[in-house]
Order: sequence, then structure tokens, then C-alpha cells
Amino acid sequence: MIAVYKRELGAYFHSMTGYICCAFLVCCVGIYFMAANLFSGYPSFAYALNSSLFIFMLTTPILTMRSMAEDRRSKTDQLLLTSPVSVTKMVLGKYFAMLAVLALPCLLFCLCPLIIKLNGTATLAVDYATLLMFFLLGSVCIAVGLLVSSLTESQVIAAIGTFGAVLLLLLWNSLVSYIPSSAAASLVGFLLLDLLLGVVIHALTGNYLVSGIVTAVAAAGEVIVYLVQRSHFDNLLPTLLDKFSVTEVFSNFASYHLFDFTGLILYLSLDFLLVFITVQLIQRRRYC
Repeated sequence: MIAVYKRELGAYFHSMTGYICCAFLVCCVGIYFMAANLFSGYPSFAYALNSSLFIFMLTTPILTMRSMAEDRRSKTDQLLLTSPVSVTKMVLGKYFAMLAVLALPCLLFCLCPLIIKLNGTATLAVDYATLLMFFLLGSVCIAVGLLVSSLTESQVIAAIGTFGAVLLLLLWNSLVSYIPSSAAASLVGFLLLDLLLGVVIHALTGNYLVSGIVTAVAAAGEVIVYLVQRSHFDNLLPTLLDKFSVTEVFSNFASYHLFDFTGLILYLSLDFLLVFITVQLIQRRRYC
């Protein structure tokens, strides 16, 4: 894993990719820091971080598009898949290399609350907690990009797919608010999620029978509950999906100054789940 990590990290800084991502992050956050904190006198650096979340839509596709797609296109993934290094270590090596690129500007951002403190009142605990969540939100976006890149050999498709997925994450609250709250709408939504679950299971196992059985059992259980106790489905889907809002978790830290421990667990769980699915997809290709 260390060898893969060093290879990937070196590749990012032997090309312009690593420098571009770091420059975008520093430039974007720096503009908000200068405008809000230095010029306007706002005491919380968390405001600048909260205003800069959109930058992940630009930096994540650039950082992750070649992570798996390039190896697959050039067939160098065959060397990695047949090497003594396990698929898990290979994926983690690539993932940690991208996290290291993200960590560099975040370490630089650690100076910003201290600069504010030197010039007046500062909320150091809130700022550093928010900076931690900024890094973890970036790690979730990178895990999304890693997964998308493993699905294709085209860097362009990987970049566009990652851009769309990260945009979906950042607009999650707004999109969920448009979902009807009726029981019937929730049932339809859950049935669609069952189909998506079946697709994911088939992608991981290649077994139509297992994915079909799981989908059918889940759908049948939901229909039965709906027929017996329809009121349970009222506003159920929007409420459930709202729990997975990554931007709301970040806002709890940045805007409301609340240490959201469940949000921290959500970020780490999403990291684990997305990397796990990536490993399983590549593992399946290894034995095909």
C-alpha cells in the first residue's frame, strides 16, 4: 500500500494536477477569508469554509478522474491486479494519496484562525472543528470520485460523472424538499431504491438470482406494510433522505456552532462504504 501511495502522490505533483487542486482550494477559500474575515471583520473562519463548499465540484473531478480510469485505459491495472498487493491496499493507497493532496491546503488553512486571533476575537474551537469537517466532506467527495473513476476507462466520463455526483451531494437538501410527502410517493420512492439496491448487488456479485430475490423481498415487505399501515409512509422518504444530507452536517458546525457527532460518523461511514464498494467492483473484475 505504501508503494502505491508514494507512486500516486508523486504522480500528482510530477504533473500539474496536484498543484491545480491545491491552488483552486487556497484561492477560493482565501478570497472568502480576505473578504469576510480580514476586510469585513467577521470573527469566524468557518464562514469562509462554508461559502467555499462549491469548490469541491471543480477540484474533485480533476483530482479523481485518472485515479482508476487511466490505469484501466492503459491496461496498467492488469499489473496491479496480478501483483502481490491486495486490491484493498491498492485502492487505499490511491485514496490516501488523494487525501494527502487535500490535506496540504487544509494545513495551510489552519493558520487563518490564528491570523484572526492576532487581530481580535476568534472562535478557534469552532473554526478548527469546521476545518476538520471540511476535510472530511472533501474525503467523501474524493471517495465518490474514486468510485465513479473505477466504473469507466474514460477520464472525461469519470470527471463529468464525479461533477454530477458531487453536485447532487451539495444540492441534496434542495432536491429532497421537492419530493412529495404523501404515503404513495414514499412507497414509489422506496420501490425505486429497491431497484437501485438490486443493481448494486448485481454489480458486486454478478448474480441475477441473489439481486432479484433481495429486491423482491424488500419490495414485497414495503408493499405489505403500506397496505396494512399506510400512515407509516407519510413523509417517510423525505425524512429518511434528509438524514443523509452532508451539507446540513457541515452547517451544524459552521453556522450553528454545534459539534454534530452523528454527522462525523456519517462522513466516516460514507467514506468506508464508498471505498468498500470500489474495492468490491475491482475485485470482481480481477477474477473475470
